[in-house]
Amino acid sequence: MEMPYTEPEAVRPRPDYPPRTPPPPKKPPSPPPPEPPRSALDDPPVPQRAGRDGVPVMRNRRGASWSLEARPWAPAKAAGKVAERLAEWGFETPRHLDEVVRLAVSTVVGDGGRRVSVHVSEQDGRALVLAFSHRPATPGAPSGETVLPTLRDLGADSCGTEVTGEGRRVWALLALTPAPADPP
Repeated sequence: MEMPYTEPEAVRPRPDYPPRTPPPPKKPPSPPPPEPPRSALDDPPVPQRAGRDGVPVMRNRRGASWSLEARPWAPAKAAGKVAERLAEWGFETPRHLDEVVRLAVSTVVGDGGRRVSVHVSEQDGRALVLAFSHRPATPGAPSGETVLPTLRDLGADSCGTEVTGEGRRVWALLALTPAPADPP
């Protein structure tokens, strides 16, 4: 009787079929690095620039914005929306808020675009109102030389205007007073 071939060479696996090895263990995700502490001076309530694109950003404060058609009724509607939002945030309406918002919005409406944006943000008891035309200023539109003194006369703590290739921005910074608490 003949014995089966059992030499050690026949029992070894062929080199073109290596044994399977288990995959390496997965590395757990690392937590994000802690954020450095921020001071009140890091985020002043004025328009800030983002990185490369130069778009204003709001950080660490309440804010709201509206896009309106550039029509004669836009200044009044914007003033109402800004006053309503400040009341929701618990502030009294500043004395000349209506006139400040109407002047800023009517200035950018005069640039002749199809729409305007109105932004309001609050930080440290001050409100920033920003109107943006989305179109460069047209000749004959009110300039900063006439708008800014009027905004200052209406009680703006600070104000400014800027014309870029994307449009004109008119902004005003107003002091806010907390609304009195309702009696129980």
